[in-house]
Amino acid sequence: MLGLNLKTDPYWAKLVEAQNIEEILTDHAYCEMKAASQCMSLIQSYPEKKELVEALMPIVTEEWGHFRMVLKELYSIGGSLGRQRKDSYVNLLMKKQPKFGGNREDQLLERLMMCALIEARSCERFKVLSDNIKDKNMAHFYYKFMVSEAGHYRLFMDIARKYFDATRVKKRWETYLSLESEVIKELSPRGDRVH
Repeated sequence: MLGLNLKTDPYWAKLVEAQNIEEILTDHAYCEMKAASQCMSLIQSYPEKKELVEALMPIVTEEWGHFRMVLKELYSIGGSLGRQRKDSYVNLLMKKQPKFGGNREDQLLERLMMCALIEARSCERFKVLSDNIKDKNMAHFYYKFMVSEAGHYRLFMDIARKYFDATRVKKRWETYLSLESEVIKELSPRGDRVH
């Protein structure tokens, strides 16, 4: 369904378990916060696109709710929200992202593709955790996030198809999948990061 070119090795779940679970939860919390911020930024940048605004408003609420859920889980194990870490995955994606100048419409498509890609990878990572982590409560916790991220990925793709030709969206998506596989190859898997 996601079409990612490279799958996460299930061994990554062992890396997560080897770390203090507090580390992945902290990173996850900030990922949810950034996802809410990205949706707000899209609304602010394209307020004239009613369907986009209507589709993203509930996602902002949901992502912020996810931040609160992750924080609650973190507190339940006696942890506290640590400092935000550098997101090498997203930073490298943005560095490799093709630049299209000042055309707002082209920029919208690129932003939607980037959001869809990050949601797709998050979904895939949460599936790896839900299928492979030994702690059954955490496995169930991440299963719920996997389902949600799949819906967000589809939503960003649907918005892209609403405003752009389906063939163009498909071509851009293939470019992003290729770009993302380069990024995944460059990064070493870490048990304290979602991406």
